[in-house]
Amino acid sequence: MFIRNKLFDWNIFPSESFDMPVVSVGNLSVGGTGKTPTVELLIRILKKNLKIATLSRGYGRKTRGFILAGKESSYLEIGDEPLQYSQKFDELTVAVDENRRRGIHMLMNEHEDLDVIILDDAFQHRYVKPGLSILLTDFHNLYCNDYPLPTGDLREFRVGAKRADIIIVTKTPCVLSPITRRRITNLIKPKVHQELYFSFIAYKKMKAVPGISHTPDDSKINTLLLFCGIANSYPIQEHLKTKCQELIVLEFPDHHKYNQKDMQKIISTYRDIFSRNKAIITTEKDAMRLIKTSLIESLQDYPLYYLPIEMKLHKEDSDNFVQKIKSYVGNDQRKRPVPAGENENST
Repeated sequence: MFIRNKLFDWNIFPSESFDMPVVSVGNLSVGGTGKTPTVELLIRILKKNLKIATLSRGYGRKTRGFILAGKESSYLEIGDEPLQYSQKFDELTVAVDENRRRGIHMLMNEHEDLDVIILDDAFQHRYVKPGLSILLTDFHNLYCNDYPLPTGDLREFRVGAKRADIIIVTKTPCVLSPITRRRITNLIKPKVHQELYFSFIAYKKMKAVPGISHTPDDSKINTLLLFCGIANSYPIQEHLKTKCQELIVLEFPDHHKYNQKDMQKIISTYRDIFSRNKAIITTEKDAMRLIKTSLIESLQDYPLYYLPIEMKLHKEDSDNFVQKIKSYVGNDQRKRPVPAGENENST
């Protein structure tokens, strides 16, 4: 990885820039830093006035090459995270391609009205040089305190962080003291060209998984059975412990492909819970691996819910971050004719 990065730094391996705003979201660690809610935050910031596309590798899919998400797409075709984007945002163009450079060209050719492309998990995909690069690091596992695999969890050496324009410390407490901010800032030591922000997870009300007819009522639930296949489940576990008297957890590997045996294990564990007021809950990403599959039929008669989350920046960071994103996209946006009656400066 060190040699590979040097070859890009010396321009021996080419990095391609584009005449369209391209925002990259990624990390140095192996999974679990909050890339998906960060991409969704960017979408919410920009979707009102701009035409947005997301481009992911489509981790875990059974297909290859460039694919655009459609109404009938499943996670086996495009991956769980792209399916989640497609399900949540109607006007969003969602694409997957393991070759991000090719994927960008395909999007630009097929959707000439695009204003910005958001690359999901592309910090190490250096054949593309994004106009704005966002690096995420977990509050509980900062990259500056970590080491490359196999000693630690880093995909590359810490020095790679210098490529980022923005660094976001994710999964911080909802209340972050100035002392903690200063301590982490001194640990990360952002470069002159970098801006450092802090974010936290905001949990929404639980929702029934699509295909399940039960209506959630968390006020009457004593025991929750959580099953999930994500890299770091500790935040959702800590949150759910405040919402019930007993939390039972079944953990699976990250991006786990569920099967009927897993469903039977979940059902068996649920039935063994000695409580009338009980429910099954999972993450939104895990729910994407169940919908539009035969597995959902196994759980049809059970109260199965998922817990939506949003990433929010702390008050002192939020306005500056939004302005940074909008300023970059507005300044780099390709000039196109503005429809009559629309404000040319509305973005």
